Amino acid sequence: MKKILAVFILMLSLGGMQAQEYKNQIKGNMLFAPLGILNVGYEHAFNQHWTGQADIFISPWKSFAGRHLQIYMGHVEARYYFTKAMEKWYVGANAGMGVYNMQKWNYWNSDMYQKGFNFMLGATIGYQVKLSNRWSIDLYVGGGTSQSFYHGWYKDKYPRQRYDSAQAWNKSGEFIPFRGGAMISYKF
Repeated sequence: MKKILAVFILMLSLGGMQAQEYKNQIKGNMLFAPLGILNVGYEHAFNQHWTGQADIFISPWKSFAGRHLQIYMGHVEARYYFTKAMEKWYVGANAGMGVYNMQKWNYWNSDMYQKGFNFMLGATIGYQVKLSNRWSIDLYVGGGTSQSFYHGWYKDKYPRQRYDSAQAWNKSGEFIPFRGGAMISYKF
C-alpha cells in the first residue's frame, strides 16, 4: 500500500511540473538613459494575453541644449499580446498625466517656454524581442490626445512676464506622440 501511495504522489508531483512562467517584468529605457532621463516601468501578466503596465518618465533638466526640458510623467497601460503575454507583438491603451517646464516643439526657435500640466489618453503598438528566458527588449511607440493647461513665459524677462493673454490657464489639445523607446526588460 505504501508503494502505491508513493507512486501516486510521485505521479501527481511530476504531472504538475511545468515550465517556469514569469508574470512580472521590470524595464528601463535604453534610449533616454544616456541623456540622463529616467524612464522605468513595471509590467504584470494577468492571464495568457493581457498585461498591465505602469511607468514613469523623469527629465530633470532645467536646461538641455539651451531649452527648458523638465518633465515628470506617469502612465498606466493595458496591453493585449497576440501570442503570449510579454512576447512578440502587442497593442495597448494608456492614460497618463504629467507636469512640465519645457519649450513645446513649436516654440524651439523663440524665447518662450511653457510651465503647466497635462492629461494624456492614447494607444501603443510594440514588439518584445526575446533575448533569453528572462531578458527581452520592448520596442514601442505610442501617442494620442494630450490636453494641456499651462502658463506661457518669456525666458529672459525679469521680473517674469507671460507672453499669453489668458487670465488663468492657457489650454491646448493636440494629437501627438508621447511614448516610445527601447526598454531592456527583466522577467521574474
